[in-house]
Amino acid sequence: MLSPEALSVLQARYLKDGETAAGLFRRVADHVARAEALHGRDAAEASAHYRRLMEELVFLPNSPALINAGKARAQLAACFVLPVEDSLTSIFETLKNAALIHQSGGGTGFAFSRLRPSGDRVSTTGGTASGPVSFMHVYDVATHVVKQGAARRGANMAVLRVDHPDIEQFITVKRNHDVLNNFNLSVAITDSFMQAVDGDRPFALVSPRDGRTVRTVAARSLFDLLVRMAWESGEPGLFFLDTVNRFNPTPALGAFEAPNPCSEQPLLPYESCVLGSINLTKLVNPGAKDPALDFARLREAVRIAVRFLDNVIDINDHPLPAVAEATGLTRKIGLGIMGLAEIFIMLDIPYASKAAVELTGAILEFITREARQESARLGAERGSFPAFAASVYPGRGFTAMRNATVTTIAPTGTISIIAGCSSGIEPLFALALSRRVLEGRVLTSVSQTVIDYLSQRNLYTEEVAAAIAACGSVAGTSLPGHVKEVLATARDIDPYWHVAHLAAAQAFTDNGVSKTVNMPHDASEADVAAIFRQAYAGGCKGVTVYRDGSRAEQVLTGGTLCEDCVL
Repeated sequence: MLSPEALSVLQARYLKDGETAAGLFRRVADHVARAEALHGRDAAEASAHYRRLMEELVFLPNSPALINAGKARAQLAACFVLPVEDSLTSIFETLKNAALIHQSGGGTGFAFSRLRPSGDRVSTTGGTASGPVSFMHVYDVATHVVKQGAARRGANMAVLRVDHPDIEQFITVKRNHDVLNNFNLSVAITDSFMQAVDGDRPFALVSPRDGRTVRTVAARSLFDLLVRMAWESGEPGLFFLDTVNRFNPTPALGAFEAPNPCSEQPLLPYESCVLGSINLTKLVNPGAKDPALDFARLREAVRIAVRFLDNVIDINDHPLPAVAEATGLTRKIGLGIMGLAEIFIMLDIPYASKAAVELTGAILEFITREARQESARLGAERGSFPAFAASVYPGRGFTAMRNATVTTIAPTGTISIIAGCSSGIEPLFALALSRRVLEGRVLTSVSQTVIDYLSQRNLYTEEVAAAIAACGSVAGTSLPGHVKEVLATARDIDPYWHVAHLAAAQAFTDNGVSKTVNMPHDASEADVAAIFRQAYAGGCKGVTVYRDGSRAEQVLTGGTLCEDCVL
C-alpha cells in the first residue's frame, strides 16, 4: 500500500492526467514489455510480471522510466557521461548535447580534465585560456535555464583530475555557496597522488595540452585542502580514478574519466545506463518467529528486473545518435537495492555492527551473481553485447553476456519514497523525517518499521513516540541499549561503519555505490581525512562526506514537530 507521502510524490511528478498509481505501473510495464516481442517472447506475460513487481513495490526503475514510459519518444535512462575536449567547438557541442539529455529527464557527468588550464595560451586567437571552472559556470547557467521545461530537474557531475593545474580553484569554487548549484563536484584521485600524500612528497600538476609540468605542490597540502572543503560544505567528493578503471569490463573501448551526477555510475564517453532498485523490505517476513531475508524471492525479483532493464535498452529513444551507439556496444544496466536499513531493524541487527556489514556484502554478492547469470542467459538467447569479445568476460569463462555491467547502488531518491523505504544502503537518516522535496515542498513521515519493531517488544510508549516525533531519534530515551543500537540513525553511527558498508557493497557491485558518510557537527578535519583514507584503502570507487550542519539548508531534517531540530 502506498503511503500518503508516496502518493504526494506520485501526484506531483509521475502521474499523468487522471492516472492512478496502478495505471502508472501498467503503463510502464506495457511499454517496457514491448521489447519482448522483438525477441519472439510474449509481451503480455512479461508485462504481468513487471507490473506485479512494481505494484508490490518490490522493484522500481529509475525516475525517467516512470515519467516517460508510454510517450511517443520515451527516453528511459537516468545516467549519461559526455566528453569535453579541449576546443571551443567541443565544449559547446557537449553543452548542447547535455541540454537535450536534461530535457529528456537524464543527468550528465563530465570530466573537464582535458581542458587547458587558465592562463594557458590559445594559439588560434593569441589569447589566454579561461580554464575548466569558467566553462563549468556556463554549463551551470544553461542547466538552470533548461530545467524549467525538462521532464525532471537537470543534474550534473563535474570531475577534474587531481593533477590538473587548476585543481585548487576547482576544489574551492563552492566556498561561495551561491555558485554551481546544478553541479556536484568530485576530484579524480589517482594512486600516484595517494602514494605522494602518504610519503609527504611533492606532486606534479600537469598541463593536459602538452603534458608538461606546470608546477609542483606538496601532495599532503593539496589533500588537506580537499579535506578542509569537504569538512566545510561536503564537497568535493573523491572519485578514485585508478580503482574505477581496474574494474573496467571493456578496457579496449577506453578508460573511465567521469561518473553520473551522484557518482555511482562510471561511464565511457556517450554511454548511458538504466537503473532500477529492489526494495528489500518486501522480501522479509517481520512477523515470523525468526525473520529472515527470503533469498528465493530475491532471486526471482533479480531475474525479472534484469530482463526489464535489458528491455529498456532495446526500446529506449536515446537522445543522441552517439549515445545510442555507445550504449548499444556495452548494454550496461545497474540493478541495486533500497530498504537495507529497515531490514537490519526487522532482523534486530544494528547497522553499526560486523554482522550487518557482512550481510550487506552477502546480499550484494548474491544479487550480482544472480544478475550476471541472468545476463548470461539473455546473452545466449538474444546475443551478447557487441563489445563482448574484447571484454573481460571470455577470460572468466563466459561464452555469452548480454550486459557489460549488471549492478549499481543508486541513491534511489524519490523512488524510495514511493516504495516506502530507506534509500540505497544508507542507514535511517532519522526515525521521523521532514523532507524538503519538489521545489521546496516539505513532506513528513515516521518510519513504520520502527513503530512495528518497538510495538512488537511493547516499547512504543508515549515518551518514545514523543522523542521520535520531536527529533527523529531514541538516543536520549530510556530504551535498552541494544534497541538504541538497532534504531541508531545516521548521525548516531560512527562514520567508520558508513565506510565499512560502502566497501562491503562495492566489493560485489559492478559499477559504483552512492553513499554519503554522515559525520557529526563536531567532527574534525582529521576525522574527514581518516574517512577518505579508509575509503581508498577499502577499495571504494568514490566517497562523499557530509558534516551535520555544514550547510545552511539541508534536504532532510529530523523529526516532524520542531523546525530547529536540524540534522
